Amino acid sequence: MFLVYLFFVFGFALLVKGADWLIDGASAIARRLKISDIVIGLTVVAFGTSAPELVVSVISSIKDSGELVAGNVIGSNITNISIGLGVAGLVAPFIIKKSLIKKEILLGILGAALIYFLAIRSGEILTISRLSGGLLVLGFAMFLGWLYYDMKSGKHPPELEEAPKHKHGIPAAITLTTAGLAGLAFGGELVVNNALKIAEHFGASESLIGLSLVAIGTSLPELVTSIVAMKKGKSSMAVGGIVGSNIFNIFWVLGLSALIRPITFHERLIFDVQILIGITLLLITTIFVSKRYEVSRWQAVMLSLIYFAYLFFIFWRG
Repeated sequence: MFLVYLFFVFGFALLVKGADWLIDGASAIARRLKISDIVIGLTVVAFGTSAPELVVSVISSIKDSGELVAGNVIGSNITNISIGLGVAGLVAPFIIKKSLIKKEILLGILGAALIYFLAIRSGEILTISRLSGGLLVLGFAMFLGWLYYDMKSGKHPPELEEAPKHKHGIPAAITLTTAGLAGLAFGGELVVNNALKIAEHFGASESLIGLSLVAIGTSLPELVTSIVAMKKGKSSMAVGGIVGSNIFNIFWVLGLSALIRPITFHERLIFDVQILIGITLLLITTIFVSKRYEVSRWQAVMLSLIYFAYLFFIFWRG
C-alpha cells in the first residue's frame, strides 16, 4: 500500500503544479488583452484551477466511477466556498461585488439545484443522463456568452492602474499551458487509480473518497490561488476564481463527464448538494447583513468551522 499512497500524493503534486503552469501561461496571454481581474478570475483562473476536477472527473467517468465524479464535483464546490473563501477572508477581509452576487453566485446555486432536478431516480440510485449532461454543457456555453457580452458592454472594465507586464512572452506562455495540461492529465490518472485502491482497501465508498480526499486535493489550486491573490491585493481575482470554478465544476465538468458516460450515484449525495446550497445561501445572507458586501474575519472563521464540521459528518456517515 505504500506505493499506492506515494503515487496518490505524487498525482496531487502533479495536479497542483500542472494547474500552476496552466494559470501562469494563460494569465500571461490574458494580461496582454487587458482583461479585468474579475473576468480573468471567472475564466482563466477558474478554468485553470478547475482543470484538476475536470481531469479527475473525466477519467473517473471513462472508468465508470460515477460516485467519484459526483462526489468530486460536489465536494470540491463545498471546499471552494467554505475553505477557499474562508482562508481568503482570514488573510484579509474583502468586498464581494454586488453584481457577482446577483449573477455568478446565484448561478452556482442554480447549478447545484439542477443536479437534483436533472437526475433520474431508480430506487436509491440517481442518474445524470447524457441528455442532462448536454443541457449542463449548453448552460456553460451560455454563461461564457453572457460573460463575454458583459465584458464587451463595459460591465467588467479593466482596473484603472496599469496591469504589470507579465514576465512570460507568448511562446513561453503557450509552452507553460501545454506543460500544465500534460501534468494535469497524468496527475489525474494517478489520483483516480490510487483513490479507488485506497477506497477498496478501507472499505470506504467512492463517494466518501470523492467528497473528502479527492475533493480537497483537486481544490488545492483554488485555495493556493486565492491566498496568493489576496496577498497581492487582488481580491476580485480570488473571488472570481472560486465562484467561476464552482460554475465550471457543475456545468462543464459534470456536464462533460455525463456526456462521456451517464453518471450514477447514491441518493445520499443529494444531502451534500443541500449542504452546498445552504453554505452559499448563508454566505450571501451574512454579506447582505453587513451592508458592505464584505466577507470579514468572523465570517471566514464561520465558513471554515462549517467545513470541518461537514468533514466530520461525512466520515461519520461513511
